[in-house]
Amino acid sequence: MATEKTLKARSPRGFADRSAADIRATEEMVAKIRAVYERYGFEPVETPLVEFTESLGKFLPDQDRPNEGVFSFRDEGDDDSSEWLSLRYDLTAPLARYVAQNYERLPKPYRSYRLGWVFRNEKPGPGRFRQFMQFDADTVGAASPAADAEMCMMMADVMEALGIKRGDYVIKVNNRKIWNGALDGLGIASAKHLTVLRAIDKYDRLQLGGVRELLGRGRKDESGDFTPGAGLEPETISEIERLLAAKEIDVLSGAKTNVNQLDVLEGSRLTVNQAYRTGLDEVRAIASHCVSAGYMTDRITIDPSVVRGLEYYTGAVFEAELLAEIPNEKGQPVVFGSVGGGGRYDGLVGRFMKENVPATGFSIGVSRLQAALSALGKLKTAVGSGPVVVLVMDKARTGDYQKMVADLRAAGIPAEMYLGDSGMRAQMKYADKRDAPLVVIQGGDEKAKGIVQVKDMREGKALAAGVADHETYREARLGQGEVPEGELVAAVTRMLGRAP
Repeated sequence: MATEKTLKARSPRGFADRSAADIRATEEMVAKIRAVYERYGFEPVETPLVEFTESLGKFLPDQDRPNEGVFSFRDEGDDDSSEWLSLRYDLTAPLARYVAQNYERLPKPYRSYRLGWVFRNEKPGPGRFRQFMQFDADTVGAASPAADAEMCMMMADVMEALGIKRGDYVIKVNNRKIWNGALDGLGIASAKHLTVLRAIDKYDRLQLGGVRELLGRGRKDESGDFTPGAGLEPETISEIERLLAAKEIDVLSGAKTNVNQLDVLEGSRLTVNQAYRTGLDEVRAIASHCVSAGYMTDRITIDPSVVRGLEYYTGAVFEAELLAEIPNEKGQPVVFGSVGGGGRYDGLVGRFMKENVPATGFSIGVSRLQAALSALGKLKTAVGSGPVVVLVMDKARTGDYQKMVADLRAAGIPAEMYLGDSGMRAQMKYADKRDAPLVVIQGGDEKAKGIVQVKDMREGKALAAGVADHETYREARLGQGEVPEGELVAAVTRMLGRAP
């Protein structure tokens, strides 16, 4: 007789399970971000996980063809026809479709935020997943640089709402027109622009040496995988490096707070064209709005290395970067880097309509930002965040224990009765794994006296650190006290630090 094969429990590469602590930490962080978004007047909207592949178009991450970079499948129709569907790879392309589909009934400009999972059919690696969460805010229908400046100011407010102090973060701003104009001015074919920009977009991670390789023949990463480069000549690469060296731009006419990028180009063979100058003017306009609102220069700065890798950006681009040092996988302190970005995408909505619709937005990488906040100690679920656990000391009296649980729940206190078959020691271990703040104990002796024992698991752990041996620990009944049975709810409320 054949035996049934035992399945191997495993997750697909690039996909991760999430624990209760992870989910609670995400909810805590998202609530703070949402509060800032709504303070700026943005409202929620939700789009499906699946879109028509043609709606996503060619704007795919690190790919040139619409059937790569995303998870796709065919939707078989009733008339033997079929269309390609794809899991969304970001929240911006679906928003463009949503706005076009509902354009007549939406207010213009349309201000919305979205939280959800996105999917990338790419090679997974350390910190790089195929499924991850984003939290976006966008303004559709506003061409003014004031809308771009608002995105930058809002992201600065988000960082501080999450407990990141000034000096430990920066919102970087640039404009794709500057780089498109520069690449044209250096005689680089337009077909190579996106490859060059994606190489520059990796500046923070790979530094100048890695970018130089990607601008040239290509680069082999630590795993041995080879990424073909843009194939530029050494002289052209040197000109791009010169532009990257101009880390800041004179953002306000007459206010020489930073280096004027045009001054850096003296002696360069770059032809400064209208696109380049337009990009600089738009950056200065954004900076002017930010300065007027008190957001420059300790919170928002201009950085020519910011380009963003997606093709649909047409103007201003932004990036939120954490400057604080955070231990990496090896315990070495490193600057964490980017936790979100965005920019202006004036052509994306217009693909569905006969008119051009300007738009700008910002996207936060939720998982990445959460990892940084946890490492910084800014986002830790409180010790003892689980339910109060009522132990079952006498199985014949489960009704009494259920009554205690019901009374606690009626008072708004998360509580549960132990439902297993184990003894007290195992029940205490269970309560510890449940991260219970308190444990309620009532055996036969306590019942006869009309009392219950309430053990504070948090205080017990703290006191146990100073106990030398097990016998002393057992007799000390650390963090444990007795209260009248009728005062259980009041005692638990008080011990949890809740208002009476």
